[in-house]
Amino acid sequence: MLSLLLVVSLAARGLGATPALPASYAIWAADSAISRGQGNGLNASGAPLVSYEHGELQWALRLLYEKTGNKDYFDYIQQGVDRVVTSNGTVIGGYGFTTDYQLDPIRTGPTFLYLYNVTGQQKYKTAADKYRQQLETHPRTTQGQFWHKLRYPNQGWLDGIYMGDVFYAQYTHDFQPSNTSAWNDIQAQFALMYQNTLQNATSPPHLLYHGYDHSHTASWASPDRGHSPEVWDRALGWYMMALVDTLDIFPTSHPGHDALLSILRTLAPRVRDAADPTSGAWWLVITQPGRTGNYFESSGTAMFVYALLKGVRRGYLHDDGLVAAAKKAYRYMTSNWVVANADGTMNWLNTVQVGSLDGNGTFEYYTSVPTDVNDLKGLAAFALSSIEYERLR
Repeated sequence: MLSLLLVVSLAARGLGATPALPASYAIWAADSAISRGQGNGLNASGAPLVSYEHGELQWALRLLYEKTGNKDYFDYIQQGVDRVVTSNGTVIGGYGFTTDYQLDPIRTGPTFLYLYNVTGQQKYKTAADKYRQQLETHPRTTQGQFWHKLRYPNQGWLDGIYMGDVFYAQYTHDFQPSNTSAWNDIQAQFALMYQNTLQNATSPPHLLYHGYDHSHTASWASPDRGHSPEVWDRALGWYMMALVDTLDIFPTSHPGHDALLSILRTLAPRVRDAADPTSGAWWLVITQPGRTGNYFESSGTAMFVYALLKGVRRGYLHDDGLVAAAKKAYRYMTSNWVVANADGTMNWLNTVQVGSLDGNGTFEYYTSVPTDVNDLKGLAAFALSSIEYERLR
């Protein structure tokens, strides 16, 4: 499904000419993922799968469809969702409501809402209703923070804000715009995570730890607020993307909009300053730059580029060097993590497979996890960052 302009651009690579830049890295990344069948609502064995990674890619494909009018993107989104949503709106693909109480699957919820708004098919609304029902009974800390998963009692992870609360906001916007309690709750999810994971003033770079255990029972929980010991780039990236995406949805008349804006405006310059000054990229473990074993990680870097560029474009952030920082990081990404293949697709490098607080949350843990080629968490983030970067032209 490589676009004509992209194929023409890539063809120069095989004709002895100076390698040409692709017409659009966003299209190249998306088309490459589609050509490999990534994010298609199926697992590696061909069985239906509800996956937050698929939801992340679907968000990028939606933006590309709106930008290009290429219906192939819309069709791929719909085909993927139709593999996990039955004709009566039942969500299959491993989704467990009361048995699992995970926030991760809900990341596909914005796609359900999008398809309902575009097609009017009731099954997508029914599926979204099920996710919304989950939030009604989802376990919470005594402060009101959603647990990341049932198996992690009283733990809030930055990841969960992106997984659950963008959907929560979109559903409220679409069907319950006057539900003040829901808007208050969405604001509280962001605020509680921020308050419980923010590094102390004496702990640069003054960003957010990966998560916290409100019960202080996890082995990694700090004495003060129960936070984990390190700032992991992708967790912070999820949170930053959630901020800029939710601000698009959150009513400006509600005080929560200004509260989210304040968090974003506090974090964005700190994210900018945490980038490596030479490469412009961000370290896997941001709290320990340059330490042996640490490295520049691609998914978090792409997420920061997306959040910074979108934040400035939408007027949520003053530039203050944010665009220059994002451009520098983007150039590093395309020079070091994008590899052209002979078949016209691209590979994406250096995305860490996973980061969890299931263990001890140490530097040694994060740096021990392997990286993958074409990991969708990073590739989709690169497509999103490329969409924003290409808006600068």
